[in-house]
Amino acid sequence: MSQPVRRENKMGTMPIGRLLFSMSVPMMLSMMVQALYNIVDSVFVAMISEDALTAVSLAFPLQTLMISFGVGLGVGLNAYLSKALGQKDFERVNKSAVNGIFIELIVMLAFFLIGLLGSAPYFRVQTNDPVISEYGRVYLSIVCCCSLGFFMEITFERILQSTGRTFYAMITQMTGAIFNIIMDPVLIFGLFGAPKMGIAGAAVATVMGQHIAAVLAVFFNLKKNPEVSFRFRGFRPDPQVIRGIFSVGLPSVIMQAIGSAMTYGMNQILITFTPTATAVFGVYFKLNSIIFMPVFGLNNGSVPIIAYNYGAGRKERVTGTIRLVFLSAIAIMTLGCLIFQLFPVQLFRLFNASDNMLSIGVPAFRIIALSFPVAGFCIASGSVFQAMGRGVYSMINSIMRQLVVLLPSAWLLSKTGVLNNVWWSFDIAEVMSFTCSLFFYLKLKREVIDRIGEPEAQ
Repeated sequence: MSQPVRRENKMGTMPIGRLLFSMSVPMMLSMMVQALYNIVDSVFVAMISEDALTAVSLAFPLQTLMISFGVGLGVGLNAYLSKALGQKDFERVNKSAVNGIFIELIVMLAFFLIGLLGSAPYFRVQTNDPVISEYGRVYLSIVCCCSLGFFMEITFERILQSTGRTFYAMITQMTGAIFNIIMDPVLIFGLFGAPKMGIAGAAVATVMGQHIAAVLAVFFNLKKNPEVSFRFRGFRPDPQVIRGIFSVGLPSVIMQAIGSAMTYGMNQILITFTPTATAVFGVYFKLNSIIFMPVFGLNNGSVPIIAYNYGAGRKERVTGTIRLVFLSAIAIMTLGCLIFQLFPVQLFRLFNASDNMLSIGVPAFRIIALSFPVAGFCIASGSVFQAMGRGVYSMINSIMRQLVVLLPSAWLLSKTGVLNNVWWSFDIAEVMSFTCSLFFYLKLKREVIDRIGEPEAQ
């Protein structure tokens, strides 16, 4: 029986500049909205009290760990499925999709148990303040126990991205985020007859938005993504496909989970000065997402392009995409550096910042932002490593940056007794990360990129 004729995917035919623009801009816009809803969420939480804002900041590492698993395994699915598509192996494309869903569901069950049993002990370890601890327990248990929407949203959005349908992924993310932004004040403050839920309302609005986005992502895959068929009848996990997803996804999970460990450790260092320093750090992570998310959107758009053309053996399209990603990422991060240097007070005013918070936060922003342009290269190189199946390079780099350099240098600088010195650890770590990223990129270029098209390079 003959196979149906399939048209060449646009990732193999469209001019690189226009292709990267069409793939990345929808992801940039949707991730900017995602960043905005994270900021708005914290803005409304700050209106409850500074203790509530501190609680959300302390919850951030474990919440980030959950995101690390969802997004990291999604990256593995994205790269594996896109490469199979480039090789015209449509049976493996379909197996990638259903096995990716299976993996994410298993991880979701693990975080349900963490939210149910681990939220209270997690906060008791970090603080003796009963108000902060209770705020954090309520928020974290809801976010973790109701994470089905998050994991399904991520999985089905990555499948859309893998086949070049980033516009639909943008619609799902933006719809969920906008719903969250609208529902935050309604549920937190009890507007329009809704119950006044306080910090629980912020968590409920978040998971409601994720579930709405997940439903949309499933719908778009079923109706608008003919290159992937979801066959669950008689499903059995495929060890080869799962290994392929994990080979890229697991290093990405570890890399992002290390960020969670770094945040936890930094919170412990900063809280020895004052809880306000921890709140400042939480605000920084919310606000820097406005700058970093467009770069991550650029990465999400570039990974399937690079992986597809790597699988198809098209060297010029791979190198052209890589060059454009590097230039764009550095330009975006340079703009972000200027914003943080020129407008730190205005940024903090969004969070009802006290004079004490401003005195700590303004110099912190200006010091950390110096590392942004260098970080642009490091982030972009990570997407190249992931797209070409070398996610372990990103993992090693992340371990070196955050655990070997950033946390130890922050701890040593904290021993000076001057809080402002601690913020310089970010710049020190980024210089090391740049050195490591450049080394791995040159190694990848020599061993793989320059040999694309040869049988052993595939």
